[in-house]
Amino acid sequence: MKSLSANYRNRCPGISETRMLQAQGTNQPFLETLSLILQDELDRRQSRLIERRYQQSGLEEKLTFAEFDWSFNPKLPRQACFQLQTLAFIAAGENALLIGKPGTGKSHIAKAIAYQAIRQSHKVQYIETDDFFQRHALSPAAQREVRLRNIIDCDLLVLDDLFLSRTIPDDAGALLQALIHQRYKLHRSVIVTSNRVVQDWGAYLNDNTMSTTILDRLMHHCHLLEFDGRSYRLKHAAETLARETKSN
Repeated sequence: MKSLSANYRNRCPGISETRMLQAQGTNQPFLETLSLILQDELDRRQSRLIERRYQQSGLEEKLTFAEFDWSFNPKLPRQACFQLQTLAFIAAGENALLIGKPGTGKSHIAKAIAYQAIRQSHKVQYIETDDFFQRHALSPAAQREVRLRNIIDCDLLVLDDLFLSRTIPDDAGALLQALIHQRYKLHRSVIVTSNRVVQDWGAYLNDNTMSTTILDRLMHHCHLLEFDGRSYRLKHAAETLARETKSN
């Protein structure tokens, strides 16, 4: 008579050793074991998909809200941030503008929402905006076309630190306008973070009409979150300096 181990292997090739031992140890029915094996395979495929989409997203860190110090700046729009983390705005094709002082957590929040979207199987593109403008101008035409297609077609686009520099390349404004316009037509969501108030965008683009066109599309069905308070970076720098001074 074949052993239980051989029986399971014959009826389900590729059965994991762990599941086989569990089935043997508990006399688990074959169909129940098979169901668990299938779920294991689905979980593995989902994990591979999430990791692949993370690698393709442009994110360089897997941030979450749990790592964010909400108590440091108690006036931050916490409830609105958590509402964005539900990702309902992606399903609705809505946008989000995170505007405020440097170091108040805008990028962390945007990256955490982006990573949450990836974990929920959304396609995400994260862009450090000024760096993207510079690299895009220097890229070969074929590479630019593929990159732009990914940016336009993804479920969520994050444009981080828009107008971090006071000047942008001559063609960057037209590129930004085209991206926002195309995604608006497709009802695809955009998160923008910026230290610059929207009233000044025309000056940074050197074109008030273009600024109005971009903002018109961004702010139609948009969540506007204002970030105010002290800088986390300065806080960490002060803590580091204090530790170094104490150790010396």
